[in-house]
This record gives sequence, C-alpha cells and structure tokens, in this order.
Amino acid sequence: MVPVATAIVINSIFWFGEIDSTNNEAYRNLATAQHGTVWAARFQTAGRGQKGNRWESAVGENLTFSVLLRPLFLPPERQFLISQTVAIAMCDLLGGWGIEAKIKWPNDIYIGDKKVQGMLIEHHLSGSQISASIVGVGLNLNQVRFASDAPNPTSVFLETDVRHDPEEVLQALLVFLWRRYGALERGEWEEVDADYGKRLYRRGQWATYQRCATQTHFLGKIEGVDRLGCLMVSLENGKIETFSFQEIKYLR
Repeated sequence: MVPVATAIVINSIFWFGEIDSTNNEAYRNLATAQHGTVWAARFQTAGRGQKGNRWESAVGENLTFSVLLRPLFLPPERQFLISQTVAIAMCDLLGGWGIEAKIKWPNDIYIGDKKVQGMLIEHHLSGSQISASIVGVGLNLNQVRFASDAPNPTSVFLETDVRHDPEEVLQALLVFLWRRYGALERGEWEEVDADYGKRLYRRGQWATYQRCATQTHFLGKIEGVDRLGCLMVSLENGKIETFSFQEIKYLR
C-alpha cells in the first residue's frame, strides 16, 4: 500500500530506462520545462550526490528522479526552505509506511543511523529571484546489497521486508511534495522550519563531530538550523556555533 496525502498536482513525468543523470536532463530542459516537471530513471550511469559523490543504485530497484521547481516567490537567502520542504515530504511518505525517518542535515534521510535517501539541489538565480531549483532525489527502495564504500546505506525493503514499485512511489511522493510546497507558497515558513526541526537527526543529543577545516573533534548538541540553513550546535562551554555545508562532519 502506498500512503495517500490530501492534495494532488498533475505533473509531466518523463521516465527513462537509462540516462546519465536526471539532474542533467532537467538542466538540459531548463529553458522550456514548466514548474513541476519530473524526470525519472530506472538507472543513472552518472547519478550525482552531494560533495560530487556518485549515487549508487541498482538497475530498476530504487527511485531516482529530479523535479523542476520555479519558486519565484522565495528570496535567494531563504533557498534552504526548498531543501527543508522536500525532506519533510519524504518523511511524510516514509511515515505512511510506519517508518520513523529523520533528516540528517542538510537533507539526507535516515532510518535509525542508516541512510535511505540522498538529495542534490541545484539553484539557478536570475537577478534577485530564484528562477529555478532542480531537486534530485535518490531513494533506496528495494536494493539489498550495496557495492560502494558508503558507510551506512539501507533501503526500505531492508527495514520493512516490503518491496515497492518505483513508479507508484513517485506518484505518492509527489502528492506529499505538492502539499508541503503549497504551504511554502502560502508563506507558512515558520511551520516549515518547525516541522523540519522536529525531524532533525541527533537533535538534542550530545555527539562527537569534526571541524572540517582543522580536522579537530568536539562534543556538541544539535539545536536546529538558522534562516540561512546553517546548522546550530551547542558546545560544552554553553555557546552555540553555526556551521555551513562542508564545515562539519558527523562522526559515527
């Protein structure tokens, strides 16, 4: 069973048996494609993740897609709201299957201490507007074995022993996404921040992290994110330090 949300938007969805990258395909169509267009693939030969990493996905086993958003209403300094919105929608989907998913800042989805979904968002600016956001998502649905050296992958099947059809899951996820995106369009940004914060992986827990610039370790407690999407971490001395992407590393 695929969980059902409360609203739906009709999308143009293009499925590929094989493609280099759905984000690349979205970019190739950036000038003409409408808001909400989706490109999905059963296999990506050059799927990309954050930090330039390659996204591993067995042929036909998982859901890999990109969606084009045109959030002209959103100021560039609040672009992290897009990342938050998509991550929350993914948690909505997994929650419908009885999975308590968490968001590892900035937008990886975790089940327990294992990664089930990754995301790559590429924003395009025009003057003072975000003219387009290409959101690439890779959700491990049915894969059982992972060949890469990724430290902690899992899949929905490994966690629940239930297989899912990628095309059906995409349709269901888009329903959740458009419901959450509608709240963003209505200006309910504080609610988006709050929903994201409630699902934040390791929030309120003391754990060891590494400052990437100095390779030094420290004990910290995640408090949330600021308006720019930077991670706020309490230190042992009571101060709160903020970190941008690639400035902090989670240690297992």
